[in-house]
Amino acid sequence: MFKIKISLFPKTKSLENKIDSFHDKVIDSAILFRKAIEVFLTPNSKDEYRSVNKQIKQIEHDADGLRREIENQLYAQNLLPNLQADVLELIESIDKINNQINDVAYKIYVEQPEIPNNLHSLVKNLCKQVAECCENMGIASRAFFKDLSIVRDYTHKVYLMEQESDLTRNEIKKSIFSSNLPLANKIQLDLLITEIDQIADIAEDCADKLLIFAIKRDI
Repeated sequence: MFKIKISLFPKTKSLENKIDSFHDKVIDSAILFRKAIEVFLTPNSKDEYRSVNKQIKQIEHDADGLRREIENQLYAQNLLPNLQADVLELIESIDKINNQINDVAYKIYVEQPEIPNNLHSLVKNLCKQVAECCENMGIASRAFFKDLSIVRDYTHKVYLMEQESDLTRNEIKKSIFSSNLPLANKIQLDLLITEIDQIADIAEDCADKLLIFAIKRDI
């Protein structure tokens, strides 16, 4: 299973390039999100965080533009209706990862949550796991269009990192609610950690869909 190594759009280089660029965006967004957390947890780094947050916003904006262009070009392709629908759904699902990363990064910028020092390493680790989950999803999705043989390998990595992020999320939440922080701070941090972990959840949902689409394409 999954032995196809043929581009899905070999005769449409423009569309293929846009799809490649679209996958670059989700990978870039994940890498920047990981950097954003490192910056935010560094003292006196508000200006630098603002800059990183703007970069994430720009990536999200560019990805939205690429998604619309890809969708418009797909409608002009002579694809089987089911395949066209699968590709459209996959692109829209991947775009949700960028949207969630942007939402969380902006939430941190606006709320400026106070994260206790003893939680810094755990929060960084959570964001690292989430970022790796998204990066692997981006690679897996790109492979769907060019090389089905590696789709399963990278979706498996998505699942592994999502599981790791769940464990880290739970550890952070336990630390939050066993601390002496005011209740309002606990609730704020709890919501933030949940929304960070949801990025990995969205990537996992994408992986589920991708595997189904890959099986259908391989038949």
